Amino acid sequence: MTKTIRIGCASGFWGDSFTSAPQLVEKGNIDYLVFDYLAEITMSIMARAREKDARFGYAHDFVTVTMAGIARDIAAKKIKVVTNAGGVNPKACAEALEALLAKQGVALKVAYVDGDDVLPALDKWKAQGVKEMYTGAALPEKPISMNVYLGGFPVAAALAKGADVVITGRCVDSAVTLGACIHEFGWTPKDVDKLAGGSLAGHIVECGAQACGGIFTDWDQVSEWENIGYAIAEVSPDGSFVATKPDNTGGLVSVGTVGEQMLYEIGDPQAYMLPDVICDFSGVKLEQIGKDRVRVSNAKGYLPTATYKCSTTYEDGFRVGNLVAIGGIDAAAKARRTGEAVLARMEGILRQRNWGPFTETSIEVLGDEDSYGAHKHHVHAREAILKLAAKHARKEPLEIMMRELTSSGTSFAPGTSGYAGLRPKVTPVVRHFACLIPKKDVTVTVHIAGDSFTTPIETAGGFEQKMIVRPKVDAHAEATAHSVPLIKLAFARSGDKGNHSNIGVMARRPEYLAYIRSALTEAAVAKWFAHLFEGGKGKVDRWDLPGAHAMNFLLYDALGGGGVASLRNDPQGKALAQQLLEFPIPVPASIARTTEEAA
Repeated sequence: MTKTIRIGCASGFWGDSFTSAPQLVEKGNIDYLVFDYLAEITMSIMARAREKDARFGYAHDFVTVTMAGIARDIAAKKIKVVTNAGGVNPKACAEALEALLAKQGVALKVAYVDGDDVLPALDKWKAQGVKEMYTGAALPEKPISMNVYLGGFPVAAALAKGADVVITGRCVDSAVTLGACIHEFGWTPKDVDKLAGGSLAGHIVECGAQACGGIFTDWDQVSEWENIGYAIAEVSPDGSFVATKPDNTGGLVSVGTVGEQMLYEIGDPQAYMLPDVICDFSGVKLEQIGKDRVRVSNAKGYLPTATYKCSTTYEDGFRVGNLVAIGGIDAAAKARRTGEAVLARMEGILRQRNWGPFTETSIEVLGDEDSYGAHKHHVHAREAILKLAAKHARKEPLEIMMRELTSSGTSFAPGTSGYAGLRPKVTPVVRHFACLIPKKDVTVTVHIAGDSFTTPIETAGGFEQKMIVRPKVDAHAEATAHSVPLIKLAFARSGDKGNHSNIGVMARRPEYLAYIRSALTEAAVAKWFAHLFEGGKGKVDRWDLPGAHAMNFLLYDALGGGGVASLRNDPQGKALAQQLLEFPIPVPASIARTTEEAA
């Protein structure tokens, strides 16, 4: 088989641009349009919505806005759609879409996949002694949501039954793409290298514009942000693919943009755990084969494990925070003093009412480089933003704290000039709990045209860590007195994995890698980010991807809880790569001159 399929991704999260789907449908010449909507916090939001009304709990705008605008074109062009917009209620999402299609007179067959919601069996998991997969903690007493990450084979089963639109609940982000590949090419569970390639294709496109120059290190080289292209994977039967974007759109598809996305939000690149396959990206090759066309090949795979990863969310008290703008001489100092005064005042109020102290507080002065820790420059900003936030077991203390912060406009610093909108509402702290559920205990069902059938899933597993053969990397780098910042030598991107943050680093030229690797040791990165870790000392792991002349770092417990459980201004570690790009790398004088000339 020599046929290729073109898969475009129009959503990287719930809330992505509404311009993406029309662009891909009109200009992308695609066979499949996929959407990724879900994150851990999204699942908890949807679960609460379903509790209030059984008709809710899914990405409603997928139906009311996106499909409402493109359904006729989808049908006319015979483009198939795969999405995890079903959230915690894929049945309701499918029913809402069918009602819309009937109203528009559009004939598309809709299928939905369920079985990922394992919360109804909570007592069973507790009896089995299911624990948090990293800490060993017991399951929370009252989870909000509990969903296993399904794979691509149920999607393929729905497509095989003639579905034009497949709606899933929680699945791994790449499964919406992989499912299309399995269906088109007839891949089996034993085709592990092909499954790894298809999963990597899904990983590259799953964040929409990110593979097309979105949040790229060399942002100033990316054209027409207002018309940025959305990612397309042109997948071949062997699992290799070409990353590209629609013609006549802005953005950039290069080895750099695709390489950054490959490294984004992964852990061990030789054990990227998915329900259908364990991927090894260490030998992946990236080749620029034309304008905005990058060929990606040589992904390897292992048989998966016998368990699903399960994302559980639960509430743990309450939180609130707000921003206050302060201007004039010594703006940053005045902002910090304001936050300290409010917290000091609150200590007395908490004692007086016997509410107990805040469980956590956070003062960050935006404009004074607080997020840089010891690497901050001593700026003398004449405008700054105070970010004050706190957590407590009760709502009332947090509501009072926001009132006291508002009083600073007449009580404290001159130049206090504005607040971030209305007084914010106190919201629950939602924490993420990751665990493993045996695949044999989960039933996955496809529903289509009034019929339902169980999808057979391989449950035997087979992967073991000892199967991994680590690559040998030449780390020799001659001693030198010259140094340049990392950004001269590499691309980098960072993101979150729960409370951990990853930072992927890819050399701009192969000959730079030895110098980067010699300087960026695990200890050096841990020291650079000491301000992120409790007590100033943290754990960092490093892995090599010699095929792409790259490395990946994982900073454990570096995000203050991560997501909405964190009070930090950057709870997902999105800016950490930007900070690491200033790290000084010793290089020979010849390389120092080359990088200066390139600038």
